[in-house]
Amino acid sequence: MKDETPQAIEMEAAIRQRMSRQRTGETDEDVNVTQHLARIGVLGWTIITPPLAGLLLGRWLDHRSGTGVVFSAALLLAGFAAGGWSAWKWMSHPHA
Repeated sequence: MKDETPQAIEMEAAIRQRMSRQRTGETDEDVNVTQHLARIGVLGWTIITPPLAGLLLGRWLDHRSGTGVVFSAALLLAGFAAGGWSAWKWMSHPHA
């Protein structure tokens, strides 16, 4: 037996709208400018931190082993790859 009261109909419409929004990724509230800037800042740190860490570690290894820039270059490239992958994963994740 289905409840046909106005409250039940209104509740069913609200549930359908919420399910539709979840499928399309919409939210009830708007994201303000500061939230967008915060996300951009996090994205920048996510991209730049791994290459810098790789470069520092590579310089230290090169200095200890006397290999020139072999470790620096390899770990810098690995850092860019890790930073790009991390940024890609972060941007693909739905942020509530």
